[in-house]
Amino acid sequence: MPKLLAFDTSTDRLSVGVRHGDAVLSRQAPGGAQASAALIPLVQALLAEAGLTLRQLDAIGFGRGPGSFTGLRTACSVAQGLGYGAGVPVLPIDTLQAVAEEARAQCGAARIVAVLDARMDEVYTAAFAFDGTPHPLLGDAAGEARLMAPEDVVVPPGWTLAGNAFAAYGARLPAGAPRQEALPTAAALLRLAPGLLAAGAAVPAERAWPLYVRDKVAQTMAERAAAKKAQAVDP
Repeated sequence: MPKLLAFDTSTDRLSVGVRHGDAVLSRQAPGGAQASAALIPLVQALLAEAGLTLRQLDAIGFGRGPGSFTGLRTACSVAQGLGYGAGVPVLPIDTLQAVAEEARAQCGAARIVAVLDARMDEVYTAAFAFDGTPHPLLGDAAGEARLMAPEDVVVPPGWTLAGNAFAAYGARLPAGAPRQEALPTAAALLRLAPGLLAAGAAVPAERAWPLYVRDKVAQTMAERAAAKKAQAVDP
């Protein structure tokens, strides 16, 4: 079993974990603005508890997104810095895939539509099917993350809806499907990592890039300002 560090800062919960042989150690802490200050001390503490150094790791897994912009930048920059300094590859893992894996582990569902609160009245979503092995067969355009209004999410018959969007959008999400609260935990990342490593998904540290999905927010704000200006000039 590979020696792994994994962390996710894409939501309001920071999750960090280390795998050394059959032992898995994990911790959670508040995320959001606090994640950048808490992440490295947690990494250091868990590595020490596991008896590992960064250079002994086979890979550093991180939730690449989608999720909080600030959280994704934190995860990518820390993964890049740690990986580059230790000469260890990084393993970008989709947060929605981690949500599906966490839900699968919690409730045993084999077909999961993952939804994460994207704020701005929208959710991130993707569907994943599991074939009974620890690694998912991707569905819904190969597990491609999408951004949409909660009421536009589609849950096929027999599928489970899982994620953290129920408190904010529960009444607007599809009714009738089983629901499972789930976050992209470090434990889920560590379960996914061996299969992804075997599939060649690890990359050099400098390629620790985020998956934003909503990556035009700043440009859209500028476009809105330009549109307002144009409306003022052209009655």
